[in-house]
Amino acid sequence: MNDELIQRIKENPKYKELVKKRNGFSLKLAIFVLVMFYAYILTIAFEPTLLGIRTGEGVMTIAFPIAAAIIIVGFITTLVYVKRANGEFEDLTNDIKEDVKDLM
Repeated sequence: MNDELIQRIKENPKYKELVKKRNGFSLKLAIFVLVMFYAYILTIAFEPTLLGIRTGEGVMTIAFPIAAAIIIVGFITTLVYVKRANGEFEDLTNDIKEDVKDLM
């Protein structure tokens, strides 16, 4: 890529909007997932009896369904990001490409 193209992309208001939206959204999702995972680990570390509660008469504790739910929510947050990336973020990227097409 030449320097003129890079500079024109960086100065494009749609590029600035894309970077702002993408970084903000990904940061929020990352914090959400990390809080979930660390809350679970900290619960195990400081209050293990809470997750040691048995479910029914079997040997399974409440820790397993909670851990499974955390993993499922992690996958769902990934799907949410991919859906938004393939929609709104992709549209902005295509608009930026159109704006600098003459330099490519």
